[in-house]
Formats: sequence, structure tokens, C-alpha cells
Amino acid sequence: MRIRIGTRKSKLALIQSEAVAKALKTAFPDIETELVHITTKGDIVLDKPLEKIGGKGVFVDGIERALLDGEIDIAVHSAKDLPLQLAERTVISAVLPRADAHDILVTRRGEAMPEKPVIGTSSIRRAAGIRSLFPEALISDIRGNVDTRLQKLHEKQYDGIVLARAGLERLGAFSDERFDYKEIPFSVLLPAPCQGIIAVQSRVGETADLIRKISDDNTFMCFETERNVLELFSSGCSSPAGALADISDGIITLTVTKDQQTRSTDSAPSEERFALAERLVNEL
Repeated sequence: MRIRIGTRKSKLALIQSEAVAKALKTAFPDIETELVHITTKGDIVLDKPLEKIGGKGVFVDGIERALLDGEIDIAVHSAKDLPLQLAERTVISAVLPRADAHDILVTRRGEAMPEKPVIGTSSIRRAAGIRSLFPEALISDIRGNVDTRLQKLHEKQYDGIVLARAGLERLGAFSDERFDYKEIPFSVLLPAPCQGIIAVQSRVGETADLIRKISDDNTFMCFETERNVLELFSSGCSSPAGALADISDGIITLTVTKDQQTRSTDSAPSEERFALAERLVNEL
């Protein structure tokens, strides 16, 4: 059996897709996998903020079309980039174990931050956190893959940029000695819902049952819960909302914020995760 895996062409997207292929091969040694490269609108239009060209869906639409047209069997996504509404007849059938969900402030090594630094991010959520650290910072939009953003920082177009730790780790970027990396605490910047999670999308009733066997159960429950928070907030990439769930011994701990200022947090049995999400959102 051959599984065609739809993926964006960026280095990070390919690494994430290879991780899914490896998980499939481990679970099903007889399966063959093939990566199918797909260019999305988000990869083409780099001179405009995401909310100006369609929000999170710009990284997903083209891949979903290929999935619905039968050109691929499954699609691999960074879960935080998924829009609230998936294409009809598709489902998220698996998620891999979650990576560290922190955000990282990247600066040029050995250089002190100016009093009014120019910080590159295309995320309203990250901008809200940065203003807590640097009240006088100038937030400047930045697009492109991780390597492109790091190069722009190296060329002094920015004094700092904010990136997800998960992506930096998967790319091996922490070994780049041109930069310093400062982890931003969750108390300052709560991650985007599902940050650090790799999600696998498939057509309903086809490979979904097979793919589900590579899914990490606790990560999937956190994925569902944080997506539920996003839905309750009716938020997308143009919102500073954040959510982070963690499960230990059948207990889920959830923290949510709508503005990166006021937070609500509590724990409950994991089977009560959606009721917990609704209660915490209503408390804000």
C-alpha cells in the first residue's frame, strides 16, 4: 500500500511530513510513502499580512483541494495553522506527540536590544506578548519561512523576531551561532492553540482509521480542547487569543486568554475537557 502525503515545500513542512512518514513506516512496515509537494497561497503571497489574504486558510486550501481531488491520500499541517472549518468530507485523523509550545525571541548574538527595538512578527498574538516585554517596541510584519526570517534578522532588518520553539528545534536552528535565543515564558505569552502539534488530515471513511493508529492520545485530546477554545472565542490568526492544555494521569490542565493579558486556568478529568474549556472562556 502506498500513502501519498501532501505537504508544503518549505524545509520545516518537509521535516514534519517526514516525521509522519516515519511514524507510518514504524506502525506499518509494509506501507510505502510518497511526499507530494504543494504550493499554497500563503507560500506565494509574502508581501501582505495573513489576515489581508485570508488568514490561516491560505496555508491549507490548496492542500485540501488536492486531498478532495484524490491527488494525495493524507495532508500534513502545523496544527496551529488549521482554520476552524475543515473541508467537507475530511477529518484530522492523527496528531504526533506535541513538541515544546513556547515562543522564542531571536536576536543577533552579543547585541543589546535598543530602547525601541524593531521586532518582526506577523502574529497579533505574538505582538501582544512582545509589548509586555518591550512596551516601546515597533512591531513590523514579517513573512517567509524560518530560514528567510532568520536571514532578515541577520541582515539587520529587525532587532529581533519571534518564532516557535518547535519549528526551530525541528530545523536544528539552535545550532546557528549567529543568534541568541530567549524563551518567552507562558506567563508572558501563551501559545497559539495547538502550537507545536503536527496534524494529519484525511478523507472521511478512507485512510482515517488506518492513520488514527499513529496518533498520540493525550496530544489529540489537547488538540481537540484547544481547537474548542478557539471556536468558543470565534478567533483566528487575527486574534491575540492563546490556549495551552496539558494532560497528566487523566487530568487536563487548561489555560486560556483572549488578549494575552487576562488569563483563566483550571483542571478537570480529561473526559470533561470541553466543559472545562467553555467554563474558562466564559470566565474571561
